[in-house]
Amino acid sequence: MKCPFCNADDTHVIDSRVSEDGHKIRRRRRCHACDKRFTTYETIELRLPQVVKHDGSRAEFDRNKLLTGFQRALHKRPVPTRYVDEAIDRIVQKLLAMGEREVSSRSIGESVMEELYKLDKVAYIRFASVYKSFQDVDDFRDAIKEAQKQYPSMPSSKKIS
Repeated sequence: MKCPFCNADDTHVIDSRVSEDGHKIRRRRRCHACDKRFTTYETIELRLPQVVKHDGSRAEFDRNKLLTGFQRALHKRPVPTRYVDEAIDRIVQKLLAMGEREVSSRSIGESVMEELYKLDKVAYIRFASVYKSFQDVDDFRDAIKEAQKQYPSMPSSKKIS
């Protein structure tokens, strides 16, 4: 591992720890040349499926695009970053478990909506409004009604008629 400070090749591991979820190893390293310390993370690299967009084009799966979608939907909402990371991890695990070489962007969008619904109902509606290209207020009302049917855990006193 090259030192990020002096670019020397001679570094060694001082300490290694497995993360709480068991999927990463955190390593503290020290450079012999400049004596500075830095941290590296070791993770498993698995091949995620290609994303087939609605126009038929294909793209590599990009975790950062998921994060951006979550951040936009959750803008100024009281949801900790940790919960967002966990939601994205669940989506990635779901994709890996499918074992497919390709997955539709629609399928990913539906997974994002499921996760957002669990995190924050307002963020769910925000995302749905863009994802489903809402045109007017009736579309919002329909989405809220659909969410109430799909996720009946919403208290009935808050249901939209």
